[in-house]
Amino acid sequence: MRKLMVTTFVTLDGVMQGPGGPDEDRDGGFSHGGWTVPHFDEQLMRVMTELVARGDALLLGRRTYEIFAASWPLAPADDPIGAKLNSMPKYVASRTLDGVTWQNSTLLAGDVAKAVAELKQGESGEIQVHGSGDLVQTLIEHGLVDEFHLLVFPVLLGSGKRLFAQGTVPAGLRLADSTTSSSGVIVATYERAGAVGYGAMGPETGNW
Repeated sequence: MRKLMVTTFVTLDGVMQGPGGPDEDRDGGFSHGGWTVPHFDEQLMRVMTELVARGDALLLGRRTYEIFAASWPLAPADDPIGAKLNSMPKYVASRTLDGVTWQNSTLLAGDVAKAVAELKQGESGEIQVHGSGDLVQTLIEHGLVDEFHLLVFPVLLGSGKRLFAQGTVPAGLRLADSTTSSSGVIVATYERAGAVGYGAMGPETGNW
């Protein structure tokens, strides 16, 4: 079965909106776009290049698709990330788009969770989700995410769309790998680990 991996840039307070530029996503009057840029060094570029290179397909929500489709086709031919994203199969989950024009893109029709579950039935490979916060919530709800790859930036914004927003379904995770870039970005990989565990601690419980 194919693995589905979500990768997202987030601030320390969980905001994922507009990481790449001032006008990337101004929904809700968001004015902090481009917050990742000062922290993007050669190490992070290597991380993202290696991550994208291992993908076999891309799964995107409408807004992230529109951002990517307006940008990555402009990348030079020798850009390893651009070349990979432009060439790999892309699946777009949207209730409003009538069609998709970025090369090798397919619009998913009908029930998204069912369509993604069918995509995962391949024998091997990795389906990557980048950004796409609303879509990620649907994938979590239906138990379709196998791995979260989070790049946590040393920034607090206080407002904006959050990756794990209200309505996130509780789930247990296991830290599979982590590293820190020279600019202070924590790169962490989490795997699904069943249900959330609960307990109590304090002197009165003996767990202290």
